[in-house]
Amino acid sequence: MTDRARRGREASGPALEVHDVHIRFASKRADVTALEGIDLTVARGEFVSIAGPSGCGKSTLLKAVAGLTRPSKGEVVLNGTTVTGPRPDIGYVFQRAALLEWRTVEGNILLQGEMRGMPRDEARSRARDLIAMTGLQGFEGALPHELSGGMQQRVSLCRALLHEPEVLLMDEPFGALDALTRERMNVELHRIWEETGVTVLLVTHSVPEAVYLANRVVVMSPRPGRILRELDVALPQHRVYAESMADPTFQDLTTTVRELLGTSGEVD
Repeated sequence: MTDRARRGREASGPALEVHDVHIRFASKRADVTALEGIDLTVARGEFVSIAGPSGCGKSTLLKAVAGLTRPSKGEVVLNGTTVTGPRPDIGYVFQRAALLEWRTVEGNILLQGEMRGMPRDEARSRARDLIAMTGLQGFEGALPHELSGGMQQRVSLCRALLHEPEVLLMDEPFGALDALTRERMNVELHRIWEETGVTVLLVTHSVPEAVYLANRVVVMSPRPGRILRELDVALPQHRVYAESMADPTFQDLTTTVRELLGTSGEVD
């Protein structure tokens, strides 16, 4: 765990508070309520997964936390202050890696530092540490088209972590990967979370992914998105993938999430 992450965990108060958030979008054709009455608290260093059907407002909730979408009603509080716009204390990993094709692996990671005005030497040192942490050594000079989908997402994750954000937002980051690569990325993400201590809010359509990675799973209803239930994941902090899949607690939790979603596995 980095010194900054350790200080973040030791700070007082939760990392994130969402108070009675409603979000409505108006258009010429109709008004759409994306979220309604969302209340959520995330502790420092916690990993929370958000599962729900397509169109229920999961991504909209992440954008509200990031300051990219303003609530129509309610308040989002991040690290003790109200979110009123984009924040420097978050990292964001999108559904696709969104790498610049003309920049190398290291260059794409360093883009975060350039945008935030990080000292060059500090950014390069941090990038090297992240490249080592994610197993990208030897590919520092590779271009995105030379990488597999999983490696591209590792680069995207490194870029999001470069400035040591206190909260990491992840919007279905592994949805486009094949099943085996997705499993490997789940294992990698859990290991990185253990090592960094960053607070994570993950949106996913995969029930096993939601349960395996998280301390807590938040299940949302169809639009307008509401929180149906929050489930604590009573699995060991350090998890071995195959052992977790076979654990009766894991199986019970995935069954409960599927029942809440009204599906027998389609969301996987």
